[in-house]
Amino acid sequence: MDLTQEEWTEQLKNDDNAFVLDVRTPEELEEGAIANATNIDIYLGQGFMDEIQKLDTSKNYYVYCRSGNRSGQACAILNSIGIENTFNLDGGFMNWEGEVVNL
Repeated sequence: MDLTQEEWTEQLKNDDNAFVLDVRTPEELEEGAIANATNIDIYLGQGFMDEIQKLDTSKNYYVYCRSGNRSGQACAILNSIGIENTFNLDGGFMNWEGEVVNL
């Protein structure tokens, strides 16, 4: 499900079962990240699949990339392996107005 920046931020703030997933590349990470994010680069291919299969399927996943395209794909992949609650940050990190940290 695509959420606007405001919806994503508000829902994340009130979610005790949230997991923030950053699917950007290491180079993109140098721009900073959203607080408490875990990075798994979607471009790793099989490595990405290996890592996401270790994730807790009961969590609610808040997923983002630079623009919202790759994170949308990542949400579909997460759904395909049984993770039902995925929320894509519409517009991605390049439009993020919240807190930025270094991972």
